[in-house]
Amino acid sequence: MIKFGFFTDRGLDKQNLDKSSWNKTKTNSYGYRCPEWEPMPDGKKNVVVLGCSHTFGQGNADNEHWVHFLSQHNTDRLRYWNLGVPGASGESLVRRLWGTQKLIDPRIIIVCWPPITRREWYDNEISTVHGQSEKLLIQNNRTDLSNFLHNVFWIEKYAEINQAKTFYCYSMEEIKHPDLDGLNILNTYTLANCWPYWDKFDQRVQYKEPSFASDGEHYGTEHHERFAKLFVDYFGSKLK
Repeated sequence: MIKFGFFTDRGLDKQNLDKSSWNKTKTNSYGYRCPEWEPMPDGKKNVVVLGCSHTFGQGNADNEHWVHFLSQHNTDRLRYWNLGVPGASGESLVRRLWGTQKLIDPRIIIVCWPPITRREWYDNEISTVHGQSEKLLIQNNRTDLSNFLHNVFWIEKYAEINQAKTFYCYSMEEIKHPDLDGLNILNTYTLANCWPYWDKFDQRVQYKEPSFASDGEHYGTEHHERFAKLFVDYFGSKLK
């Protein structure tokens, strides 16, 4: 077993989703919003997409989230696996990526980063904490940034070992930090404003957005279509 810090190749974690809250959502036996794992045909590459509820497509039907729209791109050569998990932190995305090594063996890795203020808390079991949790009182912008770069490092390390490409996207202004200037991996292959009008969405009382998911708390189909088009326009020529 390969072991780097918290991240190992022990396999991909299963998700215990409350199916009562995911109407019309199909997941595989591991709880992810993608087909069951199966061997990749010759000449094709596996693409894993990692993220939180926005990548999972919370509140949207199976054909109404951005990974579904993205999966229509270059289907002759690529197969897409949505490993988005509602409430995920950066650390949980890294753990899931390392867990795919034997199961999926991705050659392209797409990460839609959740807020960097989310952390995994290691106690008797792993949990994600964010917001005003007392466990986060010791955090500040500097430790958040350090933790984010730690997660970027382990994704890049996986890509280096397995000869995979990485693509990043995020929408949180907090990641735009002076200390990141000149960091090539975040300048060359990063889409910084993946969710246009994020500020208006967060202030939806003042700015009524045209597209919400069925839960009233996440982006709806129009936003997901817009994001997928933006991603393909930005990275399409490299996504092969």
